[in-house]
Amino acid sequence: MAEKFGWCFIGCGTLGVKVAKAITASGRHRIVSVYCRTPERAEEFAKTWGGAAFPDAESAMRAPGVEGVYVVTPHNSHYEYSKLALELGLPVLCEKPLTVSAREARELIELAREKKLYFAEAMWTWFAPAANAIKGWLDSGEFGEVESVTLYCRTMGRYYAPRVTDANTAGGALLDMGVYAITYLYRLFGKPVNVLCSGRVEEGIDWEEDVTLTFPSGLTVTTSVAITDFKGLERFELRGSRGRVRLRMFHRAGSATLWRSDGSFKRVIGKCTYLNEFDIVSREIREGLTESRYAPLSATLAVMEIMDKCREDLGLVYPFEK
Repeated sequence: MAEKFGWCFIGCGTLGVKVAKAITASGRHRIVSVYCRTPERAEEFAKTWGGAAFPDAESAMRAPGVEGVYVVTPHNSHYEYSKLALELGLPVLCEKPLTVSAREARELIELAREKKLYFAEAMWTWFAPAANAIKGWLDSGEFGEVESVTLYCRTMGRYYAPRVTDANTAGGALLDMGVYAITYLYRLFGKPVNVLCSGRVEEGIDWEEDVTLTFPSGLTVTTSVAITDFKGLERFELRGSRGRVRLRMFHRAGSATLWRSDGSFKRVIGKCTYLNEFDIVSREIREGLTESRYAPLSATLAVMEIMDKCREDLGLVYPFEK
């Protein structure tokens, strides 16, 4: 890009800082403006990573030089800030999960399409080469008949940031980590015909669950999700009659190897980073796209619908929804 892409950051917590550090160091992006609910934190963020702190979100979004808005607030406010940016006519990259419910996601997608604005979920997994390569291998028959799929997404995420265990910000395992696993399976195998979910809900959030998805092909996969332990880690394995692939950290893998049954292999090498994601999104916005080639809105909405069903099975209702 000839000029640095100008971003408005809405939110400057743990993830916001990680992203800011990665993209500003590249020399291809700049932070024009920032807003968060704590003025002192916004001022410190702007001082460290550039741009100016603003007293309200709308002012930050309207700042001269803003080309795109990055929403990186707790889950429960994604809808509010994404809607504001779209109403102001600005492209939006919103952190996962896009919203708390499919209803909210559907409203935002309709608004973006009505206004012909770029709108995407920041699902970095699918802006990286590994996941897309595996999907390509699957679609082209490289694996042969799928025999088994294993997917774990268990971490000690409860210590990542206070929002993860806060019911008032839609914390919990499903929306924080389960979204990765469900999106991965959806992108590979399509929308499931049946969804079953069971898990542990305490103190207003889900700490762990098993999500069983049955796909149109008849394939059934149970993914285990948690923010309490590392049992199974973040592991993905697909075995077929002609080949197999295994990833240790599936949702942030940049590289993948297809091992064929005849002993040969095929490998894709790349990166899964925030910078990679932001480079792609900024190019797509400047190209005039209204939807990402890598994170289609249809996938985002379908996953939100699946997670709605999981929450229904768990009886999980957040305090702000009551």
